[in-house]
Amino acid sequence: MNVTGACHCGSIEFSADVDASQVLVCHCTDCQILAGSAFRVNARAPFESFKVTKGQPKIYVKIAESGAERLHGFCPECGTPLYSVAPVNPSVIFLRIGAIHQRDSLRPAVQIGRSE
Repeated sequence: MNVTGACHCGSIEFSADVDASQVLVCHCTDCQILAGSAFRVNARAPFESFKVTKGQPKIYVKIAESGAERLHGFCPECGTPLYSVAPVNPSVIFLRIGAIHQRDSLRPAVQIGRSE
C-alpha cells in the first residue's frame, strides 16, 4: 500500500510502500520512552520504497542494551517522530503510524515487547 506522510508542522514529507499486514505495536521500554506513551505503533516498509519528499529529518542514534544501533528520524522543528531504521544496509524501515496520512487504513496486526 502506497502511503504518504508528514510531520505536524509540515516541514518534512515522505512516501513509502507499507505492508498493511505488518503494522505492529511495540511495548518495549525504549519505545515507551521515545513515544512518551505506553507503546508505539509502526508500519513496516521496504527501505528502498521510502522517500523523503520535503525537508530533512534530524537523526537520533539509539543504542540498545545489546549495543545495536537504530537511526530515529524526526522533525527538527516540531519533534514529530517519523521512522526508525538500521544504520547499515537497511532492508526495512519502520514508519511511525501517527505521521502517515492513511493511518485509518492501517490496523495493528502484531504486538511485541510486552510481558504476559
